[in-house]
Amino acid sequence: MRVEIILDSSCTEPEITIRTASMTEEVSRLAEKLTENTPQVITGSKNDKIEVLEPTELIRIYAGNGKVFAVTDKGEYTCRLRIYEFEQRLDTDSFVRISNSEIINLKKVSHFDLSFTGTICVRLQDGTVTYVSRRYVSRIKKILGI
Repeated sequence: MRVEIILDSSCTEPEITIRTASMTEEVSRLAEKLTENTPQVITGSKNDKIEVLEPTELIRIYAGNGKVFAVTDKGEYTCRLRIYEFEQRLDTDSFVRISNSEIINLKKVSHFDLSFTGTICVRLQDGTVTYVSRRYVSRIKKILGI
């Protein structure tokens, strides 16, 4: 993707034009991100305190016992957002859903173990071991280029 910025002193407000041969998923995501008005802040609570969580610090987000948890190097936080809301807010280049109840940060993966038949074992940098559900295996393989 080529990006061009033109400085024009007569311009009163920024204008963005996307020129493309066809409407792709990447173009749709880009247009959606550019038109978002609400800040995409992610918060979590821990020890009766609410903290702003930086997406780059997130290791995994998972649902369990009717709650949603976000794990960072600083610990585990309880979140009010649902898994699908995290999926909408997080960068699809870094975060991928591996099951109906879990999203992982690809940049925090230590390695993938493909030796399991029909599924993929994921070891995260914090030592957590989790598994890609069968439904999401093809998506992960496509991301990994295998």
